[in-house]
Amino acid sequence: MKKTIYFLLLLVIMATACEKDDFCTLNPVTSKSLIIRFYDNANKTSTKEVASLNVWAESKEDSLFIDDTTDSLVVPLNVNTNKTIYNFSKAGVVEQFTINYTTENEHISRSCGFRTIFSNLSFSSSNTWIADFTVIDTTLENQEAAHVQVFH
Repeated sequence: MKKTIYFLLLLVIMATACEKDDFCTLNPVTSKSLIIRFYDNANKTSTKEVASLNVWAESKEDSLFIDDTTDSLVVPLNVNTNKTIYNFSKAGVVEQFTINYTTENEHISRSCGFRTIFSNLSFSSSNTWIADFTVIDTTLENQEAAHVQVFH
């Protein structure tokens, strides 16, 4: 009888000592992307589509966009460096667009891991078909609005 009680007590202790499964329930926990909006250089308040736009990262062979017509882009940034370079090709003219930033890893939780925070954004371009650009937000917190306006 004593053995049965000890055995049941041991089972109860083992069952209550287990931890709950740790699932990542936060959404979104991933690193944010850069939002670029294209505007008309003659009328800086009006968006302007870029026709036949090809976009690829400097170190990649694959294009993100191929012969696309759009007035905005959402592009990822490289978490392993403090600079990402994209090539924007419009009608065969390639514009090199450089994005500089500071990265900081933020611990979310044991199950979610880390996410990268991008701040101190700055931009430069080779000024071929892009006439100018304006930095709107120097951090990637807001994913509902553009971070940079590009005028062409």
